[in-house]
Amino acid sequence: MTIQNIDEILGKQRTFFRSGATLPVSFRIAMLKKLCAAVKAYEPEIGAALKSDLGKSAFEGFMCETGLVLSEISYMIRNVRRFSADRVVPTPITNFASVSYKKPSPYGNVLIMSPWNYPFLLTIDPLVDAIAAGNTAVVKPSAYSPATSAVIEKMLTECFDEEYVAVITGGRRENARLLEMKFDFVFFTGSQNVGREVLRHTAETLTPAVLELGGKSPCIVDSTAKLRLAAKRIVWGKFLNCGQTCVAPDYILCHSSVKDRLVREIIVQINRQFGELPFSNPNYGKIINEKHFDRLCGLIDRDKTVIGGAADRETLRIAPTVMDNVTWDDAVMQEEIFGPVLPVLTYEKLDDVLDLLADKPKPLAFYVFSENKVHIRTLTERCSFGGGCVNDVVVHLATSEMGFGGVGESGMGSYHGKDGFDVFSHSKSIMDKKTWMDLPMRYQPFKPLNEKLLHMFLK
Repeated sequence: MTIQNIDEILGKQRTFFRSGATLPVSFRIAMLKKLCAAVKAYEPEIGAALKSDLGKSAFEGFMCETGLVLSEISYMIRNVRRFSADRVVPTPITNFASVSYKKPSPYGNVLIMSPWNYPFLLTIDPLVDAIAAGNTAVVKPSAYSPATSAVIEKMLTECFDEEYVAVITGGRRENARLLEMKFDFVFFTGSQNVGREVLRHTAETLTPAVLELGGKSPCIVDSTAKLRLAAKRIVWGKFLNCGQTCVAPDYILCHSSVKDRLVREIIVQINRQFGELPFSNPNYGKIINEKHFDRLCGLIDRDKTVIGGAADRETLRIAPTVMDNVTWDDAVMQEEIFGPVLPVLTYEKLDDVLDLLADKPKPLAFYVFSENKVHIRTLTERCSFGGGCVNDVVVHLATSEMGFGGVGESGMGSYHGKDGFDVFSHSKSIMDKKTWMDLPMRYQPFKPLNEKLLHMFLK
């Protein structure tokens, strides 16, 4: 893909959008149905690509990527007509007689930049929302997941004309050129460092943007938690996709009175879910590349490792690893882990947790394991985070009825379902003023009676 090709594609998309072709809801539904059929037809190739890039099993690939995409498409097909309808709102009496309404309108030409950790889901899910809202789209999948990017390019090229949906592959050169161009909206999922660069570029052209980032998502386990169940669910969510999940529990902050019991239960669950020889488990994936493999190995402190720690550079696999007696000064607590390493820290009082987290960057996800309703309410009310779960992890993102997104350092804006439609739309506020009468009080010369009436109506 040359720079000239990228310029030509965006020019074609501008022309196509200005034609009004994407505006009818019937067109949007037809395109969503077309995409749904394509995803189903390409399901075996998608699964093979996810296996190649990340070592994902067919079950995990469908559960965490393809299946969620199909669910989002189905949700939008059922609801897009309702989402697209004008919504009448009350009009103040001072503007009698008129009708006020909000009109959802697509931004226009949007850019979707996706990451490598869930390369199919995090590319196609926002595309579904963009199509439902009536936009054209340029899709830029990650160069770090080449097999999945190739399938996405093949599928979308077969499914849509490039004047409507186009795929741009490549690396930093292509990313840089895309960010230099003037889109109407940019949707980015990835790291905080790259997110800052995206925001710098969009600021130059005053282009609205959504950033789906990450951070160190805490998992609080208090003294009332059902430890066996907590361990089972934490192990599943933490080591899903080898920990390369933006909403994975980054670390456990456990009450000191139950920490030892929780660690024992976590060890039991790791052995039960992945086996005592996880490298022999065909359903256990791998790290995306050598760069991230080396970074993760550098975070593991062998003296604090209670299970795991083994690493195979040839296959880019790191065993599910738990580190106990971790402090905030350890290397593993200085950055988002994004891998199969789980540090365990302790606390004494709930107020200590609140004070501690208040000084930390706001996380994308937040998890609480507790049977104490007061503790649950206090933590979920007073801590700032994108979204989360009570007595579970990760699963809050698997519904189209709730928006998914970060806050502060973990991102801005949210999508999925209605939130996804809204984030790719601008809501025009329109007042339709009737012509069969015209209240005179706003016009000069101002009269005392009109002033009294105005005060009466506005107060």
